[in-house]
Amino acid sequence: MEYFVKEFYQLSLEELYRILQLRSEIFVVEQNCVYQDLDFKDQKALHVFGKKKDKIITYTRIFKPGDYFKEASIGRVVVEGKERKLGYGHDLMKASIYAIKIHFNVDKITISAQVYLKKFYESHGFKKVGEEYLEDGIPHIEMIKN
Repeated sequence: MEYFVKEFYQLSLEELYRILQLRSEIFVVEQNCVYQDLDFKDQKALHVFGKKKDKIITYTRIFKPGDYFKEASIGRVVVEGKERKLGYGHDLMKASIYAIKIHFNVDKITISAQVYLKKFYESHGFKKVGEEYLEDGIPHIEMIKN
């Protein structure tokens, strides 16, 4: 797996199409959640993605402090369904945390995590803050890594 970090305008049309397709496949179809994925935040984000045999199978978008939350943040965390049991989600989080450190020179990160993934994020140093809430009809919690 090879990881890349690119600004929105550095993405090729093929990369952008595959990223949007992957996000739609998981967040809209698999999770049966109708929501507006295209939110004009992609233009501000750095896009972290992993390619396996020239196919994008993992993805996040990261934000500098103040662009999404007060702290730096990671969102749209996705791994292609049939690749999940191979540990790529952990590799993706490590790559995203590292990219935040390198590009934004900060350690504090806030995420809006789906509740069922709480233990996964805790394994990367995130801690729950606040109460559970619904986002697009799915239970979420705010988590912070210092």
